[in-house]
Amino acid sequence: MKKTAVYPGTFDPITLGHVDLVERAAQIFDRVIVAVAVSKNKNPFFSLTERVELVSLALKKCPNVDVLDFDGLLIDFMRAKEANIILRGVRMVSDFDYEFQLAGMNRQLAPDIESVFLMPAQNYNCISSSIVREIACMGGDMTAFVPDIVVKAFNKKLRK
Repeated sequence: MKKTAVYPGTFDPITLGHVDLVERAAQIFDRVIVAVAVSKNKNPFFSLTERVELVSLALKKCPNVDVLDFDGLLIDFMRAKEANIILRGVRMVSDFDYEFQLAGMNRQLAPDIESVFLMPAQNYNCISSSIVREIACMGGDMTAFVPDIVVKAFNKKLRK
């Protein structure tokens, strides 16, 4: 059976921690789908189209990784893509509490779909998209936290 993992998130923006996680997952699973969520409730800095493009560019060297947008219930998206694994990143204990709750709910909705947790490399543990957005909006240097294309996208958008 082909192992297809879906890594869902807002990716506003994609960080080096996300990239690290996907690159490692691409070595473990036959196919990885990075599912960029619409996230209407979060009021993202980048549009859905921009986020999909940035994620695609950041992961272009991973041949078994697809980047798709989605809106709705993750389980429905997974069934449509014939995926059987939810991939989630856990940076610290506080992440685990939330992820543990999500995994339990997803198991209730779809017992045949497994949740798998990966930790990013230690040097990426402190990076979060919300902190990166704050640094960028205050004119700080975010080059150690995001791919170069994200830095350029922020600079372009903030100049407008």
